[in-house]
Amino acid sequence: MKKLFFLASTFIALAGTVAAQDISQYNVSWNSQSKNSSESMPLGGGDVGCNVWVENNDILFYISKTGTFDENGSMLKLGRVRLHLSPNPFKSNFKQELKLKQGHIEITGDNNTVVKLWVEVFKPVVHVEVSSAQKLSAKAIFENWRTDDRQLSVDERHQAWGYSNVTPEELPLYTRKDTIRPQAASLVWYHQDRNNEMVIDREAVQQHLGAVKNQLWNPMKDLIFGGELVAKGMKYTGTMDSIYVATKYRGWVYQSVAPSTKINLDVVLHTAHATPAVWQKGLQAEVALAPANSTKLLKTQQWWAQYWDHSHIYVNTDKQDHTNDKGWEVGRNYNVFRYQLACNAFGEWPTKFNGGLFVFDADFVKGDYKNKVTPDFRRWGGSSFTAQNQRLVYWPMLKSGDFSMMAPQFEFYRRAMSNALLRVKTYWGHGGVAFNEQLENFGLPAGHTYERLWGGHPLQPRSDSSSTRVLKNQKGETKKFVDYGFVTNPWVMDHYDGELEFSKMILDYQLYSGADISKYLPFVDESVRFFDEHYQYWSKKLNGYPLDANGKLIMYPGSALETYKGATNSTSTIAGLKSVLTELTELPVQYGTAAQRAYWKGLLTRLPDMATRELKGHTVISPAQIWDGKVNNTELPQLYPVFPYRIYGVGKPNLQLAQDTWHFGADKGSQYSIVSWHPDPIFAADLGLTDEAQKLTTQKLSNATFRYPTFWGPGLDWAPDHNWGGSGMIALQEMMLQADGKKIYLMPAWPKDWNADVKLRAPYNTTIEATIKDGKVVKMKVTPEARAKDVIVKD
Repeated sequence: MKKLFFLASTFIALAGTVAAQDISQYNVSWNSQSKNSSESMPLGGGDVGCNVWVENNDILFYISKTGTFDENGSMLKLGRVRLHLSPNPFKSNFKQELKLKQGHIEITGDNNTVVKLWVEVFKPVVHVEVSSAQKLSAKAIFENWRTDDRQLSVDERHQAWGYSNVTPEELPLYTRKDTIRPQAASLVWYHQDRNNEMVIDREAVQQHLGAVKNQLWNPMKDLIFGGELVAKGMKYTGTMDSIYVATKYRGWVYQSVAPSTKINLDVVLHTAHATPAVWQKGLQAEVALAPANSTKLLKTQQWWAQYWDHSHIYVNTDKQDHTNDKGWEVGRNYNVFRYQLACNAFGEWPTKFNGGLFVFDADFVKGDYKNKVTPDFRRWGGSSFTAQNQRLVYWPMLKSGDFSMMAPQFEFYRRAMSNALLRVKTYWGHGGVAFNEQLENFGLPAGHTYERLWGGHPLQPRSDSSSTRVLKNQKGETKKFVDYGFVTNPWVMDHYDGELEFSKMILDYQLYSGADISKYLPFVDESVRFFDEHYQYWSKKLNGYPLDANGKLIMYPGSALETYKGATNSTSTIAGLKSVLTELTELPVQYGTAAQRAYWKGLLTRLPDMATRELKGHTVISPAQIWDGKVNNTELPQLYPVFPYRIYGVGKPNLQLAQDTWHFGADKGSQYSIVSWHPDPIFAADLGLTDEAQKLTTQKLSNATFRYPTFWGPGLDWAPDHNWGGSGMIALQEMMLQADGKKIYLMPAWPKDWNADVKLRAPYNTTIEATIKDGKVVKMKVTPEARAKDVIVKD
C-alpha cells in the first residue's frame, strides 16, 4: 500500500475554487430511432419515470409512478402514450438527447421541429411540447393493456413476489382491469385496488396473524391511481386495438382539430386512498394547475441544476479523445445513473432495485418470459423489497450528498414498524422488530418465503408440520419446535440482517448530514433489541440459559446472509450489531435516554467475537463460528465487516486480515462476481487494493448491453438493474474517498491513470472538492476549512 500523509501542511497551497465542469458533457444522444422499448431512454422527476423512444416515426413513452401497487403486490405501469406527427418530421433528420442539466429529453427533426418531453419535479405531470417551422397534425393515442381482468399465470406471478410459484388452481390471482373514460379533449383512467383481494389479508391468514389482522397497517387499502391525458387542440375520434411486442392493447385516439406549429400534451397523474369520486375531485384540482408554463419549467430546471451541484465524479474529462477510454466511460455512467435515481427524489416509496421506474417489455429482457407477460412485469416483485439489493441503491446517496432522497427508504421501515413489532410479540412474546430479508411493503415476509407453494392448498394458516423446525442446543442435541414465526425459504430463513444495515445507514445519514433522526431512532433501537431478546429467547428454550458462560449471546439459529445457514454467531450479524451499537453510543446527547444508552453499551459487551479460520495457509475472517456446512448462495458475509460495517479498512487495524479474507476467504469461486448486487469492487476499494478496485469497477460500470448505457441487467435481478448501478457508484466513491471517524482519506484506491474532478461529501457536514492529475491533487477545497486538517491523501 502506498504511503499516506496528512494534507494539513499543503492545504494552503492547494486551496481555492475548484473549476466547475458541466454535466452536459455526459448527455446521452442518439442519431437513429429505436427498434423497440428496450432501446428507450429514461425521463423523470419527483416520483415519475417514463421510458421514451421513437419507433417507426412514432414517439412513445411508458409512464410509471412510485407506489402504483395493486392488491396482489404488482407494481403497475400507468399506460403508454404514442404521438404521431404528420407530415413526418423525422424523414431526413433525427436526434434524441437526454439533457441532464435541464432534466428533459429533446427530439429534433426536419424544419426546426423540436419535441421536448419533461416531467415536473414538484408535481406528477408529464409535458410534451412540440414546436416546428412547419404546421403539423398530431395523433395522440393512450394505450392500455388492462382492459379486462387477467388471470396471472405461474410465470407472471413473479411480479407479485408473495405469490411466486403459487399455482392458479388453488389460489386464483387476477390483475383487475382499469377504468377508462374518454372525453372530448381528454381521457381519465384509474386502477382501484379491491379491498377484498388484498395480499396482506391472505398472508396474515397464512402467517398465523389472522387474530390480529385488523391491527395490521395496510398501505394498499382504498388505493387508487391513474391520471388524465389532456390533449388541448385535439378531439377524441374513437378506439383501436392492436398488439405491441406480445401484448394486446386498446388505444384511445385523439387527433388535431387543425394543423399547428405548436402542439402540447399534458399527462397529469394522481394517487390517493379514496373512493373514485374523491379521487376524481383531487385529480381535477391537479389538472387545473397542470398546463405548462415558464415558471414551472424554470423551477424544474433549477432543481436539476441544484441536484447536479450536490456532487460529481468526472474521470478523464480533461482528455480530448474518449475513444476506448474506460475511465471516461466509468465516470460518464456514474453520473448518468444518478439521473435515474433522481427521478424518484420525492417518492412515497423507495426506488426499486429491480427496474426502478423504468422497466420495459420483458420479451427483450429474458427469453423465459417471451410472449407470456405484460409491460407490468418485473422479476422479484413490485411491492416486495429485498434488503440485500435495496441497500445498494441508497448507500451512494451519502457521499453524493443526496440526503433528502434517502427518506423514502427510511420511511419504508418506520411505517412498517407497527406490523413488525406485532409479529414478534405474537410469535415469540419478546420485544424488537423483525424484518425478514424479503418483505412485503407492509412489513410481513413475502408469502412465498414464509411457505413455498402456499397456494397448493386452499388458503389456511401454515400447518404445524410445515412450521416445525429442528434445532440443536450447545450439547449437540436436537430439539423440535413448532415456530409460526420463521420463514421456511432456505435462502432467507433466520435472515434479519437487513434491518441492521439500514439502521447503520440511518446513523451514517445523521453523521454525514447532521439531520434529525429522532423519528427513525425507535426503528434502530428496536432492531438491536430484537437480536438481543430473540437469541436469548432461543438459548433459553434450547439450553436452559440465556447467555453462554462468558455472558455472551449465543446467536443461533442464525444466518450469514443467504449463504451460510444454520449459523451460530454469524459474522455479518455480529459486525452489524457492533457497528450500529457503537454509533448509537456516539450519537449527540439529544438522542436516546440514559436508560437506552446504558442498554446499548451493555448489549455491546454481550456480543461474541467474530470468528476466524485458516484457509489456504492464511488466517481469514470466518462467515460464522459454525454453520450447517453448505454454501447456499454466493454472498461474502465474511467481508461485511469491511463493507458496510467498516470495522476493517484503510487506516484501520488488522487490514491484512481483511485483505487475506478477500483473497483467500471464499468457499467457492462463484462468490466473486461483478454482476448485479455483487459488491466485489467495493470490497477491493475499501481494502485499498487500487489495481483490483480499478479493474472490478471498470467491469461494473462499463456500458450496459442495452442501448441506454446504464440500463444494466437483468443479471440476477431485472433490467434496468438499479443495484448494479448503485454498487458501481459506491465502488467509485470508495476509490476516491473513505472516512474513519474524523479522518478523511482521499484517493485511498485511486489509479494514477485516471485524472479526476470530484465533489463528494464526508461526515460532519464536510464537502471535498478536488482536481486530480497523474495521481496528484493539484487543487482542492474543503468546506468547512477547519476540516482540512483531517484530510489524508494517498501518495
